[in-house]
Amino acid sequence: MRRTALLVSAALLTSLLPLAVARAADDPPPVPVDRFEGEVPFANPPAGGIFTWGGDTDDPPTLALSKRDDAPEGDQVLSGTYDISGYGGFTHDFAFAEPAHDWSAHKGIRLWWEGQDNGRKIALELKDGGANGEASELWTTSFTDDFSGWKQIEIPFTDFVYRTDYQPVGGIDHVLGLTQMWGYALTLPAGAPGRFALDGVELYGRADQSLRASVLTDSVVYPVHEGGTATVKVTVATTGSAPIDEPVTVAYETAGGTASTSDYTPVKGELTFPAGTASGTTRTVRVHTLKDKAAAETAETVPLGLTVTGAKAPAETPQVVIDAHGLPYLNAELPVRKRVADLLSRMSLAEKAGQMTQAERGAVGTGADITAEDLGSLLSGGGSTPTPNTPEAWARMIDSFQLRAQATRFQIPLIYGVDAVHGHNNLVGATVMPHNIGIGATRDPRLAERTGAVTAAEVRATGVPWDFAPCLCVTRDERWGRSYESFGEDPALVESMETVIQGLQGARDGRDLKDHDKVLATAKHFVGDGGTAYGSSTTGTYTIDQGVTTVTRKQLEAVHLAPYRSAVDRGVGTVMPSYSSLDIVGDGLGPVKMHARADMINGVLKGRLGFDGFVISDWNGIDQIPGDYASDVRTSVNAGVDMVMAPYAYKDFRSALVAEVRAGRVSERRIDDAVSRILTQKFRLGLFEKPYADTSGASRIGSAGHRAVAREAAAASQVLLKNAGGVLPLRKSQRVYVAGSNADDIGNQSGGWTVTWQGSSGDITPGTTILEAMRKNSAALTYSQDASAPTAGHDVGVVVVGETPYAEGVGDVGNGHDLELSAADRAAVDKVCAAMRCAVLIVSGRPQLIGDRLGDIDALVASWLPGTEGDGVADVLYGRRAFTGRLPVTWPRSEAQLPINVGDPTYDPQFPYGWGLTTLTEVPRGGAATLRALAVAAGAAERAGADGRGRALVEKARLIVQRKADGRITAAFAAPFADADHLLATGRYGEAVRKLTEAYRAA
Repeated sequence: MRRTALLVSAALLTSLLPLAVARAADDPPPVPVDRFEGEVPFANPPAGGIFTWGGDTDDPPTLALSKRDDAPEGDQVLSGTYDISGYGGFTHDFAFAEPAHDWSAHKGIRLWWEGQDNGRKIALELKDGGANGEASELWTTSFTDDFSGWKQIEIPFTDFVYRTDYQPVGGIDHVLGLTQMWGYALTLPAGAPGRFALDGVELYGRADQSLRASVLTDSVVYPVHEGGTATVKVTVATTGSAPIDEPVTVAYETAGGTASTSDYTPVKGELTFPAGTASGTTRTVRVHTLKDKAAAETAETVPLGLTVTGAKAPAETPQVVIDAHGLPYLNAELPVRKRVADLLSRMSLAEKAGQMTQAERGAVGTGADITAEDLGSLLSGGGSTPTPNTPEAWARMIDSFQLRAQATRFQIPLIYGVDAVHGHNNLVGATVMPHNIGIGATRDPRLAERTGAVTAAEVRATGVPWDFAPCLCVTRDERWGRSYESFGEDPALVESMETVIQGLQGARDGRDLKDHDKVLATAKHFVGDGGTAYGSSTTGTYTIDQGVTTVTRKQLEAVHLAPYRSAVDRGVGTVMPSYSSLDIVGDGLGPVKMHARADMINGVLKGRLGFDGFVISDWNGIDQIPGDYASDVRTSVNAGVDMVMAPYAYKDFRSALVAEVRAGRVSERRIDDAVSRILTQKFRLGLFEKPYADTSGASRIGSAGHRAVAREAAAASQVLLKNAGGVLPLRKSQRVYVAGSNADDIGNQSGGWTVTWQGSSGDITPGTTILEAMRKNSAALTYSQDASAPTAGHDVGVVVVGETPYAEGVGDVGNGHDLELSAADRAAVDKVCAAMRCAVLIVSGRPQLIGDRLGDIDALVASWLPGTEGDGVADVLYGRRAFTGRLPVTWPRSEAQLPINVGDPTYDPQFPYGWGLTTLTEVPRGGAATLRALAVAAGAAERAGADGRGRALVEKARLIVQRKADGRITAAFAAPFADADHLLATGRYGEAVRKLTEAYRAA
């Protein structure tokens, strides 16, 4: 029989819905939110309605209103299917144009759910406050599908907690006010297909004061020096800041903890907040600590128990912590190695395992597990940011996490890490540098170092001491979605750009790491991630990222390992293994995941190269090792991984590691080695003396001085591939027609890893687009993105085209991406270049295939991903600076040529590695005789160690040869020309000029 909802009668409701909880006599009747009888449409914001969403195109679930004889409410239910790889679910947003709903009179929300008894969690989210349903605060809880058939799930509003991993807007008030509700959302389980049915979402029960009033403390942890006094502030706060209408009492008492009563004066009492007390009223409890006879002690805790009547109690018991003191590891005057040895000798196995564990900030919530699990590190994954996403909020967040570490026995500070791969790119308003591919195009090691220094200063000013950068990958196939993270295809070029490590860390011996503008750097991804073969990836829909690199030992040493030798010599503090597998021809092992290769991590990196920092795994990187989880832990740690990034499985990793050691499968010696390496870097960073954020440099985040460095880098990264008839530089007096998808998009020109992991199009962070920069330089400019505006009456056209943002394997060619310009971009190029002289700028993370269109284009520029400072692009377009960039990778004629790299036996690209025309410079005159003379002089400079003169001589020769080629690039010309640039990077100046001479003869 069909069940029918009768909301007006509590007795009938109880009899007809036997699974429901009968409402109390004084409860208001339930208020329907959704009955799924067609009263709420399927519609997207700003209209009111139900809509789906997901992380990938196939992640949104299917939804339908289905007639069901067993519908708990009415005739229909909301049903659907799902198969989610990332995240997905559905939302009911109330209409933006109408007032928000007031739910404050009710106890909670309930719904009917048809259980599948699969044990999976379903997250329920409420949208509170703010401008509308998509600009509100998110509050979340979950229930478990561990039953069969229909069941009414009741969730009190007190169960909902503020989401710490994602908020669509900056913090509003961090209070679930319930007076301005914009709807709800359900997040469905990921990882396996399923189905669901839902009915009768409604509000139930009567709200009590504990829903509107809360007792808060100003902190959870109160560190104090022995003999000092901790001051605990206890505050009553209400929704909407209304006075409390019933009295609130707070009984307090010190009891338990690791401190004895000889360490502090016990306190006990009661605080009273009478009815009518204003929201925000604070009372104070003071806990006095005592000095005892012990000269050296670990930290001791004094919990202050709070029993609250009439309001919601604090989620956690506040703790007074008497600081550790007098122990050798706390003595900053001792050598680091002695401090490490002392601390290590005192730690338990569980504490050591905690130091080897890294969790995601979003997974630890407010941070209680930092203390409970003795965690050594936290990270922000791409796009994992505080709300609001400001420097101040970053510092507050990290300080709150560091405070949790102060409640552990040894008060070992956390080391917090971020992927700041082209500036502090997670932070809105930071200076966003060109991606590494553009830095490689500059061929300027000093500029690379300066970009690293700016990045370090901005990162450290927000409280972050550790950067997961630079990527030392040698990109060998432009189909790779991480191509732009590489400085180039030539290991010699990558090595030359490693000056960025000094920009980040300072001196090679680590003495600068404690400074307020330096961070620990990470060389990644060890080793061979840039050499994976197309089609070898086994990760989801990726085609090349995280695949297999197959090389001989000689190729491994010469191409992929060489940059790590330099990084170790430069004192890089950490190294991250690659997701990819390494298959060394002839070793009989076949493809082995890098996280499992003890021969490479222990044997080569730590042994032969002498790396003395620590090895941090990639995000869930050990999970890709074949075998069960215990095997993954054992294999990776024994292979030499010192800290494991287990973002959400940090408890599982720590407990598994302890179990493996106790079972004898991981030695205590291996654990001690790993923890010693981690502690060494923490001491070098000065975290024991200054665990909290030094924000003295925060005013320089996104400053004019920092942006000037990024602007210079953007200008130097521009590679002029063609310039027929001297179209560039432009003149201010010219009437310029600008078109193309990337002319006016700060998100597109910044690329992936900007604010979020994948990046996004649009106005995502402050900066100057290429169009905005051009307007500053032009007396007359017309902009039409799709080139639909009339083209007549213009002197020159500039079409800015290219890619939209992506990151990692999501951007692999064949995974929804290719190397072709979009149809809209091709149409814009064709129209503008047919109507007038034109320059085409390609904003992309890798070469785009131009093919036969090159003949119709007068000037062609590889702009790469220049970052937020579009003024740098305009600087070279309008002749404020000369074009000086050179190709860091080979520009192919067709995808069929890939992979194509300098030194290949067959080499016939559209533009060779090292190609780059210049402007504002008189190209030297001369021919074969001049080149012979330059070769002699360059050889002499090489023997004399006069690197500056040697490079200048090679550059002169290169310009002569490019002039002779005049864009007619053949295979006979391209191969020696590219070889010359490789020789230049390795300091063989005489041979470089001789190779250029060979190219000259072929031109």
